[in-house]
Amino acid sequence: MNFSGKYQLQNQENFEPFMKAIGLPDDLIQKGKDIKGVSEIVQNGNHFKLTITTGSKVIHNEFTLGEECELETMTGEKVKAVVQKEGENKLVTTFKGIKSVTELNGDTITNTMTLGNIVFKRISKRI
Repeated sequence: MNFSGKYQLQNQENFEPFMKAIGLPDDLIQKGKDIKGVSEIVQNGNHFKLTITTGSKVIHNEFTLGEECELETMTGEKVKAVVQKEGENKLVTTFKGIKSVTELNGDTITNTMTLGNIVFKRISKRI
């Protein structure tokens, strides 16, 4: 299954508690909680380019499945991680104690990030 496309955030759960837990300042949490960000994914085989635009903040990440890469987090920190594919439609990685699972079903992409007992879920639709 190819992940390529542009997706706009439709719904998110536990945004504020998760952002507080990863250390994002309150003013940025308040600014970001209602922004309907857009993610653009370009997949070429096992290689992915991901651009996430949330208001004026843009994060660019690039990775190849199964190889160590450097990813920029929501706090702007760079972390080393390995992204794996599970089945046909799931991308999974772990960094700094956070497990991230991105699942594509039709035109809907669901990203779930788990840190301790906080589960942050974002649902985006293809545009």
